[in-house]
Amino acid sequence: MGFSFWLARLRSCSNKSAFSNAFRDSFYHYKSQLNTCQKNLPSTIAEKTNSHAFSWSSCLLPLAFAVSAGSLTFQSHNNHPSLCEPSNLDSRKVTIGGKASTEFVVKGTHKEVPQELIDELKAICQDNMTLDYDERFYHGKPQNSFHKAVNIPDVVVFPRSEEEVSQIVKSCNKHKVPIVPYGGATSIEGHTLSPNGGVCIDMTLMKRVKALHIRDMDVVVEPGIGWMELNEYLEPYGLFSPLIQVRPGATIGGMCATRCSGSLAVRYGTMRDNVISLKVVLANGDIVKTASRARKSAAGYDLTRLMIGSEGTLGVVTEVTLRLQKIPEHSVVAMCNFPTIKAAADVAIDTMLSGIQVSRVELLDEVQVRAINIANGKNLPEVPTLMFEFIGTKAYSHEQTQIVQRIVSEHNGSDFVFAEDPEAKKELWKIRKEALWACFAMEPNFEAMISDVCVPLSNLAELISRSKQELDASSLVCTVIAHAGDGNFHTVILFDPNEEEHRREAERLNQFMVYTALSMEGTCTGEHGVGTGKMKYLEKELGIEALQTMKRIKTALDPNNIMNPGKLIPPHVCF
Repeated sequence: MGFSFWLARLRSCSNKSAFSNAFRDSFYHYKSQLNTCQKNLPSTIAEKTNSHAFSWSSCLLPLAFAVSAGSLTFQSHNNHPSLCEPSNLDSRKVTIGGKASTEFVVKGTHKEVPQELIDELKAICQDNMTLDYDERFYHGKPQNSFHKAVNIPDVVVFPRSEEEVSQIVKSCNKHKVPIVPYGGATSIEGHTLSPNGGVCIDMTLMKRVKALHIRDMDVVVEPGIGWMELNEYLEPYGLFSPLIQVRPGATIGGMCATRCSGSLAVRYGTMRDNVISLKVVLANGDIVKTASRARKSAAGYDLTRLMIGSEGTLGVVTEVTLRLQKIPEHSVVAMCNFPTIKAAADVAIDTMLSGIQVSRVELLDEVQVRAINIANGKNLPEVPTLMFEFIGTKAYSHEQTQIVQRIVSEHNGSDFVFAEDPEAKKELWKIRKEALWACFAMEPNFEAMISDVCVPLSNLAELISRSKQELDASSLVCTVIAHAGDGNFHTVILFDPNEEEHRREAERLNQFMVYTALSMEGTCTGEHGVGTGKMKYLEKELGIEALQTMKRIKTALDPNNIMNPGKLIPPHVCF
């Protein structure tokens, strides 16, 4: 099991450029001090010592790691904050993800995992579980995030079926041991941290395509399948899932959990628009089907949408039914440059207002283009850049291209180029796909705070302009990337987490961007999700009443608070 698991991980990275792979590997190995590709296969329960309880007293590395990072810790908090009194909460000065939190290291309470639970998990999973420290450490540190927790999982299990997931969750609920679902580990807001230890449920062995309905244009899959693997499977049938992600390792289950989107969302919608139904294991082990396979339904509460974006706090996704799309007959990829970031954003807005059914509109600022030049030895003009994709018939794609070219010229755009040849198109999109990894060429020993916000489209140009003034004036290297067609704006802030001034400046820039978006009726996260990183902004965006409603739902479905505790709902929320 362990060997195939690591082969799958290596395979999921094989589509990145050689530079990106080498750079990313050296960067994350520097951070974790682990070479995960060379470590031993996961140990099973038989290889463990005979101790009857597994305690953190023998595992000080995560705590030392957090302290060495110079990060502050938190006061421990009640496992059932829904039952708390606000006055008591204030007296404890709980700040983990709270309104005033600026901390990066999440601390939680931890209790020993009973030997009885370990024995039960062994009976359920057989050899598909591990207590190996390196494996647990790997699962306790997100691979694309600066967020850390002082604890890591006590146990990692690799279920192979929905029934096994149900049994695992039921046992954990009986012993009141926390659960953290785990997919491709590509999320960036601390979703897979295990601040309270517990059991990490790695879903990557559940990756079957259970049913493909070509005439209905939908597919039923297990949550561990990656979006790239799925599209490779669908290609011979002339179909694809439009849930295209920048990170190759993202899995369908994790994408449901974070309610993510991607570069094609402007044409095909986000995760919530592309999921027809789910099967979910609740905290008591019940398996719930959220909807039928019909394309629309008015039958009862919309449990599918409730679960999408719940980040594992309400249940574990075990099956997903997805809408599919026909592979376009023809496509054109175009790129053009602008004198200012506002001009580029204005073109994106005007393109959408023109009624063109563009499938992608991506914006890169001059700093991001500079990073791409450094990383890949290119010589692109280091100015704000827009990238488009037009799809349809050949005639329609050409017509769209010509209309956008006119809009670009009206805003002083230049160097408008487009490609129709498959290899030429691939080369152009490679610029966007490798943008994140290219950033580290500018600061190879730094980490990245990657934040996203989203505003109504008409406010995008102002949001980016105001944010760019702050980003450019900062001592930190900051790049801008945007899904400009739907108002979604990202920034990559490179900083040294060991330097307090860096941490404070990175958080200040992040907060400025979020508050500016909220003042424009936007959101603190368009597609990355909440996790631990964005909790502190939710009350300002949604209001305390909405958060209390979420808390009631969480408490009703998970009274023992075992489902990914410490995520999404701020700890100060009581009812």
